[in-house]
This record gives sequence, structure tokens and C-alpha cells, in this order.
Amino acid sequence: MTFKPWLFAALLPFTALAAGTGSGALSISSSSFTDGGVIALQQVGPDPACGAGEEQTPQLSWDNLPAGTRSLALVMFDPDGGKGLGVVHWVAYNIDPALDGLKEGTGGVTSSTITVGRNSRGTSAYRGPCPPAGDNPHHYALTLIATDIPVGTLPAELDRNGLLTLLQGHALGAQSLVGRYGH
Repeated sequence: MTFKPWLFAALLPFTALAAGTGSGALSISSSSFTDGGVIALQQVGPDPACGAGEEQTPQLSWDNLPAGTRSLALVMFDPDGGKGLGVVHWVAYNIDPALDGLKEGTGGVTSSTITVGRNSRGTSAYRGPCPPAGDNPHHYALTLIATDIPVGTLPAELDRNGLLTLLQGHALGAQSLVGRYGH
């Protein structure tokens, strides 16, 4: 994959939208880890070199979706991974906004309620954190994006770049939750 600086710029509008602090602002939370907290072993990759986790998707809840939200998307990105080029761990979309969240372990593969896109390895699955042993803890930004695109409209097999391209002009708001993991 070729490094594309414009992709980082593409995330800046999501970051700006997430900056709201009013009680009516879009929010995302997790019982699996707190914002800025350590990601639980259940979410970590199963390889012993990662900590021998269970590679389950985290539990997620969201509130205060913007008016006009017709579907949701999730992207989990490690900007510290890939020797600073970043690693995509999870791409999920076509999520019905009528859901108030996802149960732990339920969003790792495509189902009737979620389309899971391709991670940095090219597989359509959740990829648990697995930074190199001895690295400083990596940061895993899990971003929820509210869109005006109807559920089921986005095609299967999108990677992060493809998803962000199709969301241009359709994102209504976003909020991120950042977890840390190292071993």
C-alpha cells in the first residue's frame, strides 16, 4: 500500500466534528476499555507474541446521533503501527443507527447487522491489537462516523481508503475513543 498524505487530511474533518462538548454531542463509549485506558486482553490478537488475547471486538455504545443519520461506520486505526505509517484493525459499516451499540465480540465478521471491510492484512475481519514486544504502548483510535447513506448501500470488501472516499460529503459527525495497548 502506498502512503497517501491526503488520507490523514481526510480524517481531520471527522476530528473537528468530534470536538463538540455539549450534552447533545455525538458520543461513543465502551465497557471494554475507557477513553485513554488500556485495551482489555479479550480484544488483543490471539498470537502469544501479542499477549494471547481472544481477538473479540470491543463492546460499543453510542448516543446523540446527528439528525438525518441513516447508517454508521467504524474505523479502528493504530497510527503508531506499521513503523509510523499506521495499521487498520477494523473497518465496519452499513450499521443500522437504530442499534444503540454492539455487544463485545459481535462485530468481527459480516452479519445481518454489520458489513466488515478489509483491515491492513486484507482480510474482512476484526484484527486485535498486536504491537511489537517492547514498543511503547500503541494508540488505537476507534472512530464512529454517522452518515446520511442508507443501510446496505455501501458495497462489501471496502478498506479504510475506499470507505473514506465514499463517505466524502456524507459524514454527518464523528467521535473517537482511543485505547492503548503494549506488552
